[in-house]
Amino acid sequence: MSSDPAGTIYDIQGFSVQDGPGIRTTVFLKGCPLRCPWCHSPESRRFDIQLSWQSRRCIGTAVCGLCLVSCPRGAIVPAEGSQSTDTEDGLQLIRVDWDTCDDCGLCAAECPAGALSMWGKRYTVSEVVDRALRDRPFFEKSGGGVTISGGEPLSQAEFTLALLRALKENGLHTALDTTGFAPWAVVEKALPHVDLFLLDLKNMDGRAHNAAVGVPNQPILENARGIAAAGGKMQIRIPVIPRFNDSGGNLRALGKFVAELGEAVTLVQLLPYHALGVPKWERIKHDGPILEATAPSDKKIGELKAILEEYSLTIQVH
Repeated sequence: MSSDPAGTIYDIQGFSVQDGPGIRTTVFLKGCPLRCPWCHSPESRRFDIQLSWQSRRCIGTAVCGLCLVSCPRGAIVPAEGSQSTDTEDGLQLIRVDWDTCDDCGLCAAECPAGALSMWGKRYTVSEVVDRALRDRPFFEKSGGGVTISGGEPLSQAEFTLALLRALKENGLHTALDTTGFAPWAVVEKALPHVDLFLLDLKNMDGRAHNAAVGVPNQPILENARGIAAAGGKMQIRIPVIPRFNDSGGNLRALGKFVAELGEAVTLVQLLPYHALGVPKWERIKHDGPILEATAPSDKKIGELKAILEEYSLTIQVH
């Protein structure tokens, strides 16, 4: 094992207030074994560094075109016709042939407007800790700390465990935002270094869970029980996805399960589906499918919240 392991991260976000208590620095790791079609961070799914293309930033081939000649595979080609921007002038934009692109990044290195960029960067544990320590004054005033998120951070187990350990050695509060889909041996190693698990629970029906996201729910539920038995603390996060897990029956099954975890659960958060992440899918090579649905109404969320409250749970709508 390296003395300073490296991991692939796609974002480090300071002043985060939605990923655990207080003001936090959230570290987003790439790579996830789940394939949720409603994922609002599709750039987190792949483990490797990948190309991103934002047409609204492109300044057009007439004044630039550097990407066209920089790609050794010919994966950057002129788009058919012209596309308008916020101005009245039409621009001849480019198109990425995703089947040909190998994410080498040469086009992104040449793009002066940042229309082509790379999602993901390698960081060592010490680099992330140094970044987090810059925010220590905010942590101390607000009761915050560092949250490691993803993707699924436990899929980069060596890096995540080393980072958690280093953060605790520096006296920082740690939270781990996880799908829970990881070997128990990895979760168990994380336990001494995690002050709070932010654990997603989606559907208690194993068959429906596997069909929608591509993995069974049994390991997730077993890990939740294991964390509780070991004395860990959890906030349970339930994404409310239309036609997948928003039935009263599923919420009652979830409520019963979470209540059985006892005092390990400090809070249950309902996360209503939103479509804000849909445009991100268009920027990258992806394996779909993509869910586009109507966000649940306030009335619907209120009904689901009331069901969970029947189990004496503290509920927050995020």
